Amino acid sequence: MYPRHSFLAACLIVLTATLSSKEDQRSQSLGSIDLWAGATHTYTFSNGIIQCKPGQSGTIYTRRQYANFSVSFEFRLPAGGNNGLAIRYPGHGIPAYAGMCELQVLDNSAARYNDLDPRQYHGSAYGMVAARKGALKPVGEWNQQTVTVIGSAIRVELNGEPILDANLSEVTEFMQNKAHPGKDLRSGHFGLAGHQSPVAFRNIVISEITDAH
Repeated sequence: MYPRHSFLAACLIVLTATLSSKEDQRSQSLGSIDLWAGATHTYTFSNGIIQCKPGQSGTIYTRRQYANFSVSFEFRLPAGGNNGLAIRYPGHGIPAYAGMCELQVLDNSAARYNDLDPRQYHGSAYGMVAARKGALKPVGEWNQQTVTVIGSAIRVELNGEPILDANLSEVTEFMQNKAHPGKDLRSGHFGLAGHQSPVAFRNIVISEITDAH
């Protein structure tokens, strides 16, 4: 189980105060392949869209590392689509375990996923904290998502609705009792973890938060 604490809301107040013109200067659009490292050969970069190649797996990640940040983007799922957001990824290993977490990007409506652990559905911190369902648009439509990471607090908003609000430092129960050694990392890369599905992303903008406490 994972309790929610008032400091998570306080973190969001800090974030709101931080999103000033000064932070805008620290925001970066991630549409160019030059800004990414890792398995870039497993993705296509065309007309502002970053898309995993069908049948390909691999993680691409920002050349820069981030501690506290907010990232907003749009994504489009194919039927049965599966991808992930690598949060504070060290640049090696499986993002769900080596990094702070992998946030699922998944077609929750696909029959093949009917029997998943709740911590495997879209927006969940994979294997650790389940996200709320019901905010995804139909397959083939563009969704908008924002992820905010401050310290050990992580918040996900999907199409304007909060679906995850958690403090990962308090997670003590893991799917299949498999440890997540990277969950307490305080900085790392942001990445996209491909899982053989042509999931597409566009308008990815990451904003560094430098004065959060």
